[in-house]
Amino acid sequence: MYYDDLAKELLHHAKYERARSGIVEISELMAPLLQSLPADSLFVPVPTATSRVRQRGYDQAAVLAKELSAVSGLAKCDALARLGQAHQVGAGRKERLEHLKGAFRVLKPKDITGRHIILVDDVLTTGATLETAARLLKKSGAHRVDAIVFCQAG
Repeated sequence: MYYDDLAKELLHHAKYERARSGIVEISELMAPLLQSLPADSLFVPVPTATSRVRQRGYDQAAVLAKELSAVSGLAKCDALARLGQAHQVGAGRKERLEHLKGAFRVLKPKDITGRHIILVDDVLTTGATLETAARLLKKSGAHRVDAIVFCQAG
């Protein structure tokens, strides 16, 4: 799904109007994508900058991962922490990759070792954030890392 119309409206409500119910709707729309995931898959949300979490009152990727876990019965683990506060909105791929150097830390390496990780985020823009997080998880022992996002920015 592209970041327009319904997707844009749901995410706007969830991120900027504190309407967590929008994330429940998003997870229900994503549910059919989860049927083919292996039973040992582990949802790991891509952590949002803490300044954004304070602003919104919650981390939308963490809430989305929790909802996807509930819908699918697959486990969720907050295995990543965000160290940087750089905002990615409006930045290009090269700039985003630069901002993300050292931006994440693995909190629970033993929980991801040998596991199939499904990174969870709301919007895919350039792929830099997912790429950085996936590389770190693989380096920390994950067997395989895939990602699921609600929509792609056009």
